[in-house]
Amino acid sequence: MKQLSRPARRALLVVHVGVSVGWLGLTVGLLALGITAAITGSAETAEASYRSMQVFGDWLILPIAVLSLVSGLVLSLGTRWGLARYRWVCTKFWLTLVATAATAFSLRPAIDDAARAVASAEPVGAAATDLVVAPSVATALYVFVTAISVLKPWGLTRRGRRARDTGRSSGVDAAGRRRKATSDSLAS
Repeated sequence: MKQLSRPARRALLVVHVGVSVGWLGLTVGLLALGITAAITGSAETAEASYRSMQVFGDWLILPIAVLSLVSGLVLSLGTRWGLARYRWVCTKFWLTLVATAATAFSLRPAIDDAARAVASAEPVGAAATDLVVAPSVATALYVFVTAISVLKPWGLTRRGRRARDTGRSSGVDAAGRRRKATSDSLAS
C-alpha cells in the first residue's frame, strides 16, 4: 500500500486514538452498569442498567469497535510500521480483531438477553456474571493494547527483518524510502 501523506496519517491517527479511547471508556461504562445491575437489590435499577447497556450495545459498541479495527489497519498499512513488520503491531491487530468479534458475537447478544429477561421479569442468571466478566476482561485487554502502542516492545518480525536486510543491501530502508548517504558510505 502507498504511504499515507503526513496530513492524512495525522488525521487518521487522531481518529484511531479517539475511537480507541472511546471504546475503552465505553467498556468501562458497561462494566459499571454490569456491576450495578448484578449487585443491586432493586429490580428497577437492574432493569435501567441493562437497558442502558443495551443502548450502548446497539448504537455504540460495534461501530466504535469496527472503526478502531479499520483505522488501525489502514494506519499500519499506510505507514512505516506495516502490518507484519513489528510484533507489537501484529499483536495489537489480532487482539483488536478478536475483541471486535467477541463484541459482535458474544457481548451484544448477552446484553440483549439480559435486557429481555429483566423486561419480562425473568431471572437474568448467568448473563449477570457474563456482563461483569466480559467488560472486565475487555478493559484489561484495551489497557494492554494501549500499553503496547505506547511502548512498542518486541522488535521486528521475521518479515520485518527480511525487509530491513533487503533494504540495507539496496540502499532503501524498511519503509521503502531511499536512505541518505552516510559518511561511511561516502568514504568508500
